[in-house]
Amino acid sequence: MPSSLTTFCSPPSFARAVVRSLTVLALTAASHSGIVAAQVVPVAPAPSNIVNISASGFLEVPQDWLSMSLNTIKEGPDAATVQNQLKVALDAALAVAKLAAQPPQLEVRTGQFSLYPRYTPGGRISGWQGSVELVIEGRDFARISATAGKIQTLTMGNVGFSLSREAQQKLQADVQALAIARFKTQADAVSKGFGFTGYTLREITISSTDQGGVQPYPRAMAMQAKAAMSEAPVSVEAGKSMVNVTVSGSIQMR
Repeated sequence: MPSSLTTFCSPPSFARAVVRSLTVLALTAASHSGIVAAQVVPVAPAPSNIVNISASGFLEVPQDWLSMSLNTIKEGPDAATVQNQLKVALDAALAVAKLAAQPPQLEVRTGQFSLYPRYTPGGRISGWQGSVELVIEGRDFARISATAGKIQTLTMGNVGFSLSREAQQKLQADVQALAIARFKTQADAVSKGFGFTGYTLREITISSTDQGGVQPYPRAMAMQAKAAMSEAPVSVEAGKSMVNVTVSGSIQMR
């Protein structure tokens, strides 16, 4: 008798497809779980016991560098004539100044030189005008002023006092050290005042300002003085330069 029971078996390809689907689902779930876990970052606690502090230091020292500029203006019908006049005046001044040159006590250098045409109301060139400058500078004020008084082909333009490079660097370093020491003293006092044993630095900013420098010498006064002194030394008196350094920042008391 034929049997009425029929047995159905899944094809092998169907079983493999089911296994692959389950594997993909498992990997996807694991991947999502890893992403979520990686995105969970612990939040650091906000810093506390932070104090902002600022301290300044300044020093004032006599200026040790003198700079004198002497110049002249010449006019003529053509550029060559004016240029030659300027050259003659400058060469004569240089001959006097170089005899006294002794760096860094007295240094000599040429300054600005200009040569330009003059025009009529109608726009035509009517002549030429030019100027030349000689600068005498250094630490020996008496030597510089005496040399300037001997130069007869140029007139006084400006007198300026400042600090030499070495003096400026030393002053800057001294004032910065003073400001830092005051900042540390203030930070220590504030920490102890609030009952803490010490502190750590968080942020620091250092800024500085300079005061003092060039003092203009009016040209009209210079020409009158030049005519009257007749090789007499130019009277000069130095001022003072001041550097101010500020140290500001934040500390965390601990």
